[in-house]
Order: sequence, then structure tokens, then C-alpha cells
Amino acid sequence: MTWSVWPLAPDHWPFDLFPRAHYSIPLPGGRTLDLGERTLVMGILNVTPDSFADGGRGLDPGRAVEDAVEMAEQGADIIDVGGESTRPGAEPVPADEEKTRVLPVLRGLAARVRIPISIDTYKAEVARAAIAEGAVIVNDVSGLRYDPHLGQVVATSGVGLVLMHLRGRPRDMYREAAYTAIVEDVRRELDSSIQTAVEAGVALERVLIDPGLGFAKRAGQTFEVLAALPEFRALGRPIVVGPSRKSFLQQAIGERPPDRRDWGTAAAVAASVLLGAHIVRVHAVAEMTQVVEVADRLRRSSGQ
Repeated sequence: MTWSVWPLAPDHWPFDLFPRAHYSIPLPGGRTLDLGERTLVMGILNVTPDSFADGGRGLDPGRAVEDAVEMAEQGADIIDVGGESTRPGAEPVPADEEKTRVLPVLRGLAARVRIPISIDTYKAEVARAAIAEGAVIVNDVSGLRYDPHLGQVVATSGVGLVLMHLRGRPRDMYREAAYTAIVEDVRRELDSSIQTAVEAGVALERVLIDPGLGFAKRAGQTFEVLAALPEFRALGRPIVVGPSRKSFLQQAIGERPPDRRDWGTAAAVAASVLLGAHIVRVHAVAEMTQVVEVADRLRRSSGQ
């Protein structure tokens, strides 16, 4: 048997092709979110009764706060609080109900954690109330496509804004999973969201992008978007990636419930880091922080 060996000197790793730009995102209170030196971990805190990943564990405000504190202790750099499930087939939640879920948690977190808090919402009314309680980032799954007033709320408050790619609504988004060239289409539509934000008065330096793994994308399409992550650098904004426990992983690991997809998640997180993600959004913070630390060490060893 003959083995061919591909020698890889430290300065010739294949992911040298995917350098990660450095960004400094201004946040309220004179704080900044420095991105690029290492990958940040965003811990997911679902405050819903129908979360696909944790079965509604976070609906109790006290328990949700303790879970967030634990994530911070485990190494999370950001906590992302969400009061409406965006799993496939999910129905919208009225703004008043969403506020009832998230605001007590945000109040509880204000005195317990020092890391930035993000509010996962597409509603201007919810975002405004959450910002008043200390949220410094708005994570909008719709990319400013659902609520025309959200951009103005972000602009006047000076918080960071994550624009995710999505077509349709969660209850029917797979109907929209028809693309001419998926990577080019997603990139173009994210660029449109960026322009919408800027036109609403949001400072470009406060904007981050998320290609929306699993959202209006079937499994094969999602893998294609993740593999092409370096192409989204052309948009000139830091990249957030959220592969955690999503159903697309089952195309590779077989059918498993969400809480048994963490090994598959780990592979997707490592790939995201090596391909240039600035932030990874995850459920299992303790485990994925280790994955990120190893992948970041590889980047540093390659000169990136």
C-alpha cells in the first residue's frame, strides 16, 4: 500500500485562505464588542414553552436567570434571550406575551452578569422594552423584514444589530427554500438587509450578519451555506453562525432529538471557527467553549 502525504507547514494550513477581519462594535455605555482576535460564544437562553432544544426549561424566570449565570461562568461572552420560538412551524407570539416572558429575565440578569445581553426579537416594541432593561444587542431573525420600525429603535438606542437571513415566516419558511444559486442569493439578501438598516439610521459599524443556518434552507442547502462561509466576508461585516442542535445536522448524524445533537453541533462549530465566524451561537456553552478554544488555537497556529 502506498500512502501519499500532504505536508502542512504551520504557515501553509488550508484555512489560511479564510482570514478573519477585526471589528470593534460600539455598544451603549461606552462598551465595545471586540471581534476577530478570538471567536466569541453566544449562549442561547430560550424563555419559551415550546423551544425545540430544551423543551421549555427557561420559561420560569428564576430558572432562566440561573441558567444564564451558569452560562456566563462557563465562558459565554454574550447571552441571547429569546421569548418566541422560531423553530419550523412555530406560530407568532403577541408582543405583550413576549415581553411578559423576557423582561423579568432581563431585569434579573442586570445585577447578575457583566457580559453583554442580546434580545432575540424582530418586534420593535419588544426590542425597545428590552433595551430599557439593559439589552445592548438586538438579534433579528428577519433581517429587518418583519417590523418596519425595528431599525429606527436600534438606530436611536445605539445598540448592536444582528441581521439574519430568512425568507417567509417560521411556520412556512421551507416553502421559500427555492434558490437560483443559494450562496449568492443569501449574500445578496443579507446585503439588502444591511442597506435597510443603514437607511433606517443604524450605523454600519454596529451591524453583524448571520447566514441563517436552517432557516428557509433545507439540510443540503444549509451545509452548502456553511461551507461557503468565507464568501460572506465580502459584505464587510462580522459573521454570527448558529448551528446548535439544528435539524440539518441529522443529514449527517442520523435522526436524533435536539439534545442529542451536540457532537454534530461541535463539528459545525469547529468548522464555523475555521471558516471565519466571529461569533458562534450555542446551547451547550461549557462544551462548545472548549471546541472554540481548540479551533481558535489552530487558527493562531496557522498565523490567523
